[in-house]
Amino acid sequence: MKRSNRLVLLVGVFLAVIAFVGIVLTSGGGGIGTQTPQATPPTVLATVIALKDIPLGATVTADMLTTQDLKVGSERKDTAFTSPLPLIGQIARRKIITGAQLEAADFDTSTTACGTIDVPPGLRAMAVQVDQVSGVGTVINAGDYVDGVVGFTGAAFPVVSLNPTDNTITVVAGLNGTSVKLLIEGMQVLCRQLPPPAAPANGQAAPAASGGGVSLNGQQEIVILGVTASQAEIIKFAQLDGSITLVLRSSKDFVDAAGNPIPAPPSGTEGVTLKILTTDFAVPIPELVEAVLPAQASKRP
Repeated sequence: MKRSNRLVLLVGVFLAVIAFVGIVLTSGGGGIGTQTPQATPPTVLATVIALKDIPLGATVTADMLTTQDLKVGSERKDTAFTSPLPLIGQIARRKIITGAQLEAADFDTSTTACGTIDVPPGLRAMAVQVDQVSGVGTVINAGDYVDGVVGFTGAAFPVVSLNPTDNTITVVAGLNGTSVKLLIEGMQVLCRQLPPPAAPANGQAAPAASGGGVSLNGQQEIVILGVTASQAEIIKFAQLDGSITLVLRSSKDFVDAAGNPIPAPPSGTEGVTLKILTTDFAVPIPELVEAVLPAQASKRP
């Protein structure tokens, strides 16, 4: 081979090597010693902040919130929300102060134990034990509003008559002495506490409810209510000599059109006894039915 041809061949090989190396370097494609660039984590993130105090039980509106960029790790909570949109319409399950970062725990309804209770000024915290029937299926949560229906019956609340001559009192037997009244209105739930789940007997799992409904398993819970002094006395009396049932109220009953808290107007009910059911609600009174039997022929020996 001629010398000139060899030189041309060497130059071609050299240029091919240079081109290959250039392609590898520009594409960053897995060559020896190359590294894939890593995404830099953000140093600041949008954070939802409370513009004003959000009371327990309040429905969150857009004017209560703002968004700020806070430094990750030093200023911002890891669990804080980045957008206010999912929070609009949610009910605050604990008090949120101005400037606080909103997080999922502010709206959590799965809490089964009461921590520190923030008792509103002028009120008392009082515990009421309820079950699935007397406690709205044990779905009552912190921040909800409830009324108390009190019932008395039996020997604790007998029907009596007064002798006008000597003012003696005589218990009238055989009459229905049951009396029911929606006696306490607008109590706010400060927290609730569920007992730990009972261990299944003999290692068997508890049966699930059929049709996707609630299992009637006798579940009980403690509901801590914010009450006045007179309401506390009524509740205690009902616990000793009667019974109390909580009924759930709409949170919209306790705010005006602008979202400001207001006391709910009283219902004005008069209570229920057997007499009221028959006179005011037309419940029919049982009547004595006399049956005339045909004459029977006498039997003579």
